[in-house]
Amino acid sequence: MSDVPVKANEAGGGPPGVPAASEARGLGSTLVLALGTFAAGTDAYVVAGFLPAMAGSLRVSEAAAGQSATVFAIAYAVFSPVMATVTARLPRRALLVGALLVLALANAGSALAPDYPVLMATRVVAALGAAAFTPAAGAVAASLVAPAQRGRALAVVVGGLTVATALGVPLGNLADRLLDWRAALGLVAVLCALCATGVFAVMPVLPGSPRIPLRRRLDALRHPGVVAVLPLTVLGLAASYGLYAYAIPILHALGAEGPAEMWMLFLYGVGAVGGNLLAGAAVDRHGPVRVLAVGYVSLGVTLAAAAWASGTDVRRLPLAGLLMVAWGAATWFQTPAQQVRLISAAPQETAVVVGLNASALYLGIALGTALGGALLPVGVPMALTACAGLAVLSLAYLMLTRRHR
Repeated sequence: MSDVPVKANEAGGGPPGVPAASEARGLGSTLVLALGTFAAGTDAYVVAGFLPAMAGSLRVSEAAAGQSATVFAIAYAVFSPVMATVTARLPRRALLVGALLVLALANAGSALAPDYPVLMATRVVAALGAAAFTPAAGAVAASLVAPAQRGRALAVVVGGLTVATALGVPLGNLADRLLDWRAALGLVAVLCALCATGVFAVMPVLPGSPRIPLRRRLDALRHPGVVAVLPLTVLGLAASYGLYAYAIPILHALGAEGPAEMWMLFLYGVGAVGGNLLAGAAVDRHGPVRVLAVGYVSLGVTLAAAAWASGTDVRRLPLAGLLMVAWGAATWFQTPAQQVRLISAAPQETAVVVGLNASALYLGIALGTALGGALLPVGVPMALTACAGLAVLSLAYLMLTRRHR
């Protein structure tokens, strides 16, 4: 691949900076970016698949081990707008490859971590790599194709994150069973390195973007509609995703142990993918507020049912499987609807508010995971009940802010 930056395809009318040949291959090239987002997503979620083994190896409680997900989420939320600002002018291929290599090194460090503090430090580094890669991958995907193909290109790239939920966590659980949790993280490191190689081989050399100062990114928070809508992302993700890092202890309380764990995690992922797809179509047809209302009701009922089941002698795998599918769907229905609301609130700041929503999403995960870690020692039913209560609060907040556009 030549190191000479590509020029605009003026004759063919394609997107600026992409030659005709690259445009023709653009949609297929986004598959490499989707594999990268799959690797980044797996890195963020995979700890849920082997939490007990990691806790035992590092001689900490499961609640403490789960805080590694909290640290990752906080670092992503805080540094995502900062990384977008400081890396704006870097050539896109160099940025993507560099971010994936940081992810690879961070996961290798996590796999080799001799103790808990070192593990936590490597999770922060991994969050920096993910915060640099994921938003840039979406922007590059949109620039590689004609305008009529941008929706599909973005769907392919974002699909890597949801597929990571469906496959990455259960595969991490399987790797832990066949090898150990360190080997599972080592495999994630190898995947990130392979993705970096693929991006370097396939992506054209695209220039950086104009730099948007951090102050301007944060200025969007002064918009009344954004201020009203954005907190729901935090609250909703705290309610829905906060306990996912502790999925294995929750599954044990529901009577799913041994090989059943992997299949239950897979069912959660199936629900996540399905919920994301259904929500996108439903938002176009019924509007985001109705979709969110149905979703929060479903989430509250699901978590309340799981709290009841985990506190009784009921141990039926079909029930656990149904609850995991519903939990995944009710968690991942939120993002499309919230993005539509935010874009409607500040249509001239689309890129900025979508980035802020990503930060809010990870902040919600961090708060929810911290809450789950605090309540898990009290008991699984208590933790699930608390998150069901957060789902009710999310519904109430939605009703209070439903008129903001």
